[in-house]
Amino acid sequence: MHEQKEHLFLIFENLIRIKSECSCGIFSECTLSDITLKQIHYLKTIDQNKEVTFSRLAEITRNSKPTITEMINKLVRMECVYREPCQHDGRIAYIRLTGRGEMIARAEQKALEQVIERLMDSLDDQEINLLIEILKKVR
Repeated sequence: MHEQKEHLFLIFENLIRIKSECSCGIFSECTLSDITLKQIHYLKTIDQNKEVTFSRLAEITRNSKPTITEMINKLVRMECVYREPCQHDGRIAYIRLTGRGEMIARAEQKALEQVIERLMDSLDDQEINLLIEILKKVR
């Protein structure tokens, strides 16, 4: 049992390493080496909430509007987001992702897709189906 656990540990460690390599490759494409996890979290939140305003982002993240403004200003300087004024109310601005912001927000998903592609390239159809059935049991 201990040997099996150790073997599984090594296998999953390798999968996580591959995913990390894929993520690093995506981030290096964005030419942003100093982005923080918090900034990535904000980009993901903006990506998931398409019509997000400063007030709405403050509500979602449970932060103050000044905190949101400071973070968005940083992300604007990093060319990850931009402000889009509301056509109906000049007091409201939507926070939109740039292409770079989208790439960063979706990097984890893209890296996971790359890991899955590598798995599929390494296995035949029967092995893929077996892997799917086994992993469906994990809760």
